[in-house]
Amino acid sequence: MNNSYLNKSTKKINYYLFLGLILLCSISINAQNKTKKIDLIIDADTANEVDDLYAIVRAILEPSFNLIAITSAQFYTSPLASDNTVSESQKINEDIISLMNAKGISLPLGSNTPLTEYGKPVSSDASQFIIETAHKMKGDQKLNIVVLGSCTNIASAILEDPTIIPKIKVHYLGFWHTPETNIYNKKEFNSGNDPIAVEVLLNTKTLNLDVMTATTSQHLVFTKQEVDLHLKDKKGIAAYLINRWETYDRWWTKEDPKKEKWTMWDIAIIEALAKPKLSTIESHLTPPENTQRNIGIHTKIDAEQMTSDFWNTLKKI
Repeated sequence: MNNSYLNKSTKKINYYLFLGLILLCSISINAQNKTKKIDLIIDADTANEVDDLYAIVRAILEPSFNLIAITSAQFYTSPLASDNTVSESQKINEDIISLMNAKGISLPLGSNTPLTEYGKPVSSDASQFIIETAHKMKGDQKLNIVVLGSCTNIASAILEDPTIIPKIKVHYLGFWHTPETNIYNKKEFNSGNDPIAVEVLLNTKTLNLDVMTATTSQHLVFTKQEVDLHLKDKKGIAAYLINRWETYDRWWTKEDPKKEKWTMWDIAIIEALAKPKLSTIESHLTPPENTQRNIGIHTKIDAEQMTSDFWNTLKKI
């Protein structure tokens, strides 16, 4: 056997070893990408309506979420508001976690009052938790904050510690918007519960902000018939969700006295984060009265597929 043959054999072996290493690296990278989860905090005025509860349950069951915490938010403008709405939200958050036996999810208490002066935060356990968690993010890792109600807690966190801004992405459910003309209407329930905090989000120039508007999320509607089909006569969290639908007092309208339908505003933003293909995000300029910059706005959702995905996921309860 001559040296030429040995050299050719060695080169061939090295070549195949090299290809093998590339394949292993590719498999490893793909595995990491598949298992990489979305670091998430949900900030919710859970006691305000019905859909918050359903959205939170959906988020807890989502395998692509690393749900770190559910913070409680105030909703003081509701005609049904007590003197301590944030505690009402906190109580329901605690109930959900207990009924679902969900481990490792923190429940920091938010502020019971909105911002009263621009630039002046109202500190709370929730805002401090957001700050502390944001600083734990490494490299280009982002802490996602989904705001289902008033944005008091996240606005306060930003004002208290602006150094968290590059470490977070905010997904806000609020105001009305016409994509064709880029006209905003901030006279919407969530936005009205802390209009100053809304201005903080819109004016913070480098904040990564996506908005699921009421204009878009209003198209996701559940019927009592389908809710009963999937949840009726079950125990635990299913019974809790049914009871919320049936007992919540709809103060804003005398329509639908039999409670046959409900607009699932909050589920839309959770589904959009879990299944990005089910929502279209467009870049739009902020309102003219705010710092001019582009933000992401959900302009269209696939309500049918969101509904299907929601109920498929809730088969796990």
